[in-house]
Amino acid sequence: MEANTAALPQESRQPSEHDLDVLSRQLGRPVRDVVEIPARCVCGNPLVAATAPRLSNGTPFPTTFYLTHPVITSAVSRLEAAGLMNRMNDRLSAEPDLAESYRGAHESYLQARDQIAERSGTGAVPEIAGVSAGGMPTRVKCLHVLVGHSLAAGPGVNPLGDEALEAISEWWTKDRCYCDGAWDTEGEAPSRDLSRHGPQGLPGIVGRPAPVRKSKTPEDTTAETTEERP
Repeated sequence: MEANTAALPQESRQPSEHDLDVLSRQLGRPVRDVVEIPARCVCGNPLVAATAPRLSNGTPFPTTFYLTHPVITSAVSRLEAAGLMNRMNDRLSAEPDLAESYRGAHESYLQARDQIAERSGTGAVPEIAGVSAGGMPTRVKCLHVLVGHSLAAGPGVNPLGDEALEAISEWWTKDRCYCDGAWDTEGEAPSRDLSRHGPQGLPGIVGRPAPVRKSKTPEDTTAETTEERP
């Protein structure tokens, strides 16, 4: 059974109140300006959030696809810690065909963002024109972004995202659910979504304040990336 595909029907992409609650629990904080769910677990839970290219406060936001599932994000962090990004960057310099395919992934990302902008009603965002994410089109600086793109777009679009997905198959595969116990499902959730973009509007969602979070330890900060978060 396919977990996710770029051909998801539009009604499956629109975030429900339940989706936003799950996303907030997955991330441990309120999500913002999520306008679509482009990839789902076989059980239906979100794997990737699509963020509006212009946030509701007016800020341009280039990182369209954001990986949210804790099992996948943890597995990808292991790849980063093991030096996979450095090896991929070396290959981009040495393999012209790979570099060309990666540039194609960059163009695909920009096209998908334009389409999401049109569907969500944000319109063009000239401040980030030509800027994708994850280091595309010439280098790799965030595997989480590339994996999120591969899950959202489907196989064959982002070659390095596809490779990273294959590399985490020991810990996550698209044909089974890994949601049980992956995030806290008890108590209040920081479930407010700040977006009012798109025809869905999400007017019935009542936000709750985010819980007080513990100070980060040095171990917590090692897995963080420089990409913007939804």
